[in-house]
Amino acid sequence: MAVVDPDVLALRHALLAQWDAPTSAERGSWSGFLRAHSRITKALDRQLIAAHDLPLSAYDVLVQLALNDEGRLRMSDLADAIVLSPSGLTRLVDRLAGRGLLRRERCDADSRVVYAAITEAGFEKLLETTPTHLDGIRRLFWDHLSEAQKSELEGIVGCLGRPPRGTS
Repeated sequence: MAVVDPDVLALRHALLAQWDAPTSAERGSWSGFLRAHSRITKALDRQLIAAHDLPLSAYDVLVQLALNDEGRLRMSDLADAIVLSPSGLTRLVDRLAGRGLLRRERCDADSRVVYAAITEAGFEKLLETTPTHLDGIRRLFWDHLSEAQKSELEGIVGCLGRPPRGTS
């Protein structure tokens, strides 16, 4: 049997005491959310790569650009929309630009501002990959929920996107 350092054991007990503060439902909902998100996004990523040589993060970038009325977004806004660090987004945009799926554009009014803009080839790639992506979402997510659960979940995740109560 391994000998446990008493100081480490005391730290472990202090940590466990902190995790006793959230209720069982709070702990379960948080850990379940993280596991489900990880499982679903990994499966969608594998599916898109296998079928279309396009990772989920790249698909998300193209969708964000395509859904914008101008077909482009400032790099900083795009990073916020897809939850990537600026350096991570730069590398991804470089790869997508190298494939001709998007291009960088400078702002006429402020040369420090750079946009990512979807190309015709990017739109074509989205048209090719979107049925696969939506099928994956259906199988991995929507098919597991009743219509009532979908509506309830829509309200729940809508709340999670807003600032916490009492903050502005």
